[in-house]
Amino acid sequence: MKLHISAITISNLWDVIQDRQGKTFLTKKGLPFTYTIRGGELFTDRRERSITRSTFEKAYEKLVKDQTGENPPRVIVGPKTLNVYGAPYVWAVFMGIGLIEEETYIQEVLEL
Repeated sequence: MKLHISAITISNLWDVIQDRQGKTFLTKKGLPFTYTIRGGELFTDRRERSITRSTFEKAYEKLVKDQTGENPPRVIVGPKTLNVYGAPYVWAVFMGIGLIEEETYIQEVLEL
């Protein structure tokens, strides 16, 4: 996983997320969703609950600490390891806005 924090900082993170509302994103499992922003909350079209701005900021800070802190442990490898509410959507948004870059694996269907 690569983290691109030069263009997306904690101070402009929410603005970047707001600019992309209405676009289609994919979860790591390939489920499509869109979102809208109301105040400091993000609402996806797949869930009734919202994900708060502070949740995105907490996940961002965790990623930065993991990748750039002293002796970075590099333990964050996917949504579950973010350990925040709505992690699959947070991860997908981070991927969609270009904050996270990771290799994608295409699962092949084998016919027997």
